[in-house]
Amino acid sequence: MDGMAALIPIIVVVGSIILIMMFLYFIPVGLFMTALFAGVRVGLFQLFGMRVRKVPPAVIVNSLITAHKAGIQTTTDKLESHFLAGGNVQKVIAALISADKAGIHLSWEKATAIDLAGRDVLEAVKISVNPKVIETPPVAAMARNGIQVRAVAKVTVRANLDRFVGGAGEATVIARVGEGIVTTIGSSDTHSLVLENPDRISRTVLEKGLDAGTAFEILSIDIADVDVGENIGAKLASDQAQADLNVARAKAEERRAAAVAVEQEMKARVHEMRAKVVEAEAQVPLAMAEALREGNIGALDYYNLKNVQADTAMRETIAGTNSKSEQSSKDSLA
Repeated sequence: MDGMAALIPIIVVVGSIILIMMFLYFIPVGLFMTALFAGVRVGLFQLFGMRVRKVPPAVIVNSLITAHKAGIQTTTDKLESHFLAGGNVQKVIAALISADKAGIHLSWEKATAIDLAGRDVLEAVKISVNPKVIETPPVAAMARNGIQVRAVAKVTVRANLDRFVGGAGEATVIARVGEGIVTTIGSSDTHSLVLENPDRISRTVLEKGLDAGTAFEILSIDIADVDVGENIGAKLASDQAQADLNVARAKAEERRAAAVAVEQEMKARVHEMRAKVVEAEAQVPLAMAEALREGNIGALDYYNLKNVQADTAMRETIAGTNSKSEQSSKDSLA
């Protein structure tokens, strides 16, 4: 009993400390006093409600104090609702203060809409006050004379807060400027005109109103660098000539192959005819022997035929017709 009695004061002290810590956690008296001395009215029950709604009281109270000191009228309910919607309360307050000091009209609704859209509202205000320079990557295009020209442009833009929600970003501005550069260079008769008057590109691009539908207002487009590239026209002509040459070679090879095929076919026919002649000549002795056996011709007739053949061969030798006929046969075969 004496031991239990000794523990009771300790339990009471520990319990009191825990209760005080829980009280100070759910009702941050320090923040209440800070807001009170800053001239901002925030009730203890409001701070308790923030804890219950899992809204950090320090963020809301400090933002409210900052806005009050800068002359920006807002309430804890607006700040809490924006925080619960997933917005950045501190950045919105900083953007409102920057816009107010710069004389730019920016309402609470517009600022929170920009922030909830996933864009940096403070950066948007800064770009509205201090325009931003966007440098495009090298853009290559070909003039009408076939010479390639590469240009780099610097685009000075200012944020348009009215179109910042739903407006296109920097990538769209860069793409449109690049398209305008390609169009201007491509419409030039020679690359020399582009080199002599690079400001012609700037004027042409600005006249197109490329900032329509974007979150920016284009103030100026300056050509930072212009270089001459390859002779694309000559290269294309050379490639075309090489392609035509390859086609002509292919057709010539096709004709040669056809001629070789015809020649081979003619030679095959000549060999076939020679074979038939040889075969026919081989049948002559057989036919003579058969005629002698059957008595169709006599021995005297056979000898007379041989004499006639020998006489004919002698006459051809003397006249030289045999050599001429062989030469003509060779020429016809060739």
